[in-house]
Amino acid sequence: MGLVETMENRSGKNVIMNESQVKPERMANLELLRCVAMMMVVALHYLGKGNLLADLAGESLGGGETAAWLLESFCIVAVNVYMFISGYFLCTSSFKVSRLIQLWLQVWAYSVAFGLLGAMAGVMQETAFDIHFLLTLFFPVSMGHYWFMTAYVFLYLLLPFVGAAARRMTRQQFRIGVGLLLLVFCVQKSILPVRFEMDGMGYDCMWYLCVFLAAAYVRRFDCILLKRRGRGLCLYVVCCLLVFAGTMGLRGIYRRTGSLGQMLQLFLEYNHILPFLAAVGLFAFFYRIKITGRTAGLVCRIAPYTLGVYLLHENLGLRYTWQKWMGAEKVAMTLQKGGFSGLGMLFWGTAAAVLCVFVCGVLTDVVRNGIFGMLHRGLQHLGPYRALLRAVERADGIFRADG
Repeated sequence: MGLVETMENRSGKNVIMNESQVKPERMANLELLRCVAMMMVVALHYLGKGNLLADLAGESLGGGETAAWLLESFCIVAVNVYMFISGYFLCTSSFKVSRLIQLWLQVWAYSVAFGLLGAMAGVMQETAFDIHFLLTLFFPVSMGHYWFMTAYVFLYLLLPFVGAAARRMTRQQFRIGVGLLLLVFCVQKSILPVRFEMDGMGYDCMWYLCVFLAAAYVRRFDCILLKRRGRGLCLYVVCCLLVFAGTMGLRGIYRRTGSLGQMLQLFLEYNHILPFLAAVGLFAFFYRIKITGRTAGLVCRIAPYTLGVYLLHENLGLRYTWQKWMGAEKVAMTLQKGGFSGLGMLFWGTAAAVLCVFVCGVLTDVVRNGIFGMLHRGLQHLGPYRALLRAVERADGIFRADG
């Protein structure tokens, strides 16, 4: 995720490239948003997989348990924000075979290394070590090891077609096209009390395509929300509060009538209109933020490594384990007891876990980047590798010429 956008600004001449060797011009405000969104992703996984979210169908919710769902509502925008940032930058980029190879190699390295490490160390939980597990490790994109990366790779493969269309459409054509996509994949599910069979809840390439094109529209034709920072922040806060209120409302209906049981988390699905609008609002807020000096430099140095945070903590070898290391069980027990102590434990426990995972993920990707750099320098002495680099560079040139 973080490296995805980093690669969008690179020359693409090397299949395995040391990111620190290339210093593209970056927008520190959106790089900060990338970091914040990744922290939100970690928070979502800490709350959900750490069993801190009480059953919405249960008889009662304590104050701490309700607060956990409120925190979930404010973090649920994370994935849409990442998608929006990707679309905002990708829509002006040409397709690069080198970028696709770099991304695949990074995902594969994390999948195999930490998947096998978690299994051999005996820390892997809720996942069986079988043929399916090994296939998932060695074919992470096709097997959906990381659903977000699978969706991204499939969308990137469509970039030569989608990107060209997005750059050539008129404003009116673009508005109608994006409107129809959002109507089909977002709006109708948000207003009708039914569960559609083809609704992927935002975990698929089609929803990624919708967000990509919405971001491309904003990039090409600007948006009134981007004019004032306050409007974006207001939209984010209001939509997140509505997500929480809607979730609690559906819970109330279910408790009274027993109906809509399959839709209790409808407002928390990525392709619901409220999380989408909240993500747009948060993007608009950060778009107007000015970051300069050393802070901007630090943010821009950290942001390219945020993909490592995701690939590390969501690896099957660690996916259901790290929450216990971060004290999720203790926080859950405190929440069940109720009282203000539960609120404090929820806040500080989640904040500490998010910060720890984020730092570990960034440092791990720094090491991974260094290893890739050394491999690249070593392989350059081999004729077949140099020939491969030249072939990939020629392919990149073809698409640059087309763009």
